[in-house]
Amino acid sequence: MTFTYPVLVRWSDIDSYDHVNNVRYFDYLQEARIAFLSHLAGTRDYFAEYPVVLVSQTVDYLRPILLRHPPYDVDVWIESVGTTSYTMGSRIVDRSGGGEDVYAKATSVLVAVDGVTHAKRELFAPERAALEQQLRVT
Repeated sequence: MTFTYPVLVRWSDIDSYDHVNNVRYFDYLQEARIAFLSHLAGTRDYFAEYPVVLVSQTVDYLRPILLRHPPYDVDVWIESVGTTSYTMGSRIVDRSGGGEDVYAKATSVLVAVDGVTHAKRELFAPERAALEQQLRVT
């Protein structure tokens, strides 16, 4: 299953080349990731219930994002679920013209941690079940 989160480009995101600075792509991906996980848990307090940390993220930049009013879409999905971690896929897409132009693709790995000690922990059963329900079949 794919979750879609609209993100508007802000004036402060633009660099001297008149497109979104590549570091801002990480901000867009993070906003969408947080919205997805909050939606998944049905709460805005997902991280208090199921603490996780981002341990790895790779981004393939495919084309520059420009300043404009229609939002770009950030699609997010679960690629795999392990014992203590899970992998999320995402992409930044423009659907404003009726097509699907992909601007970036990303892979993010999150590891479950104890909220107090920050030590790695196994995924809780409800957390695992919710993540597995969101696995994207390709």
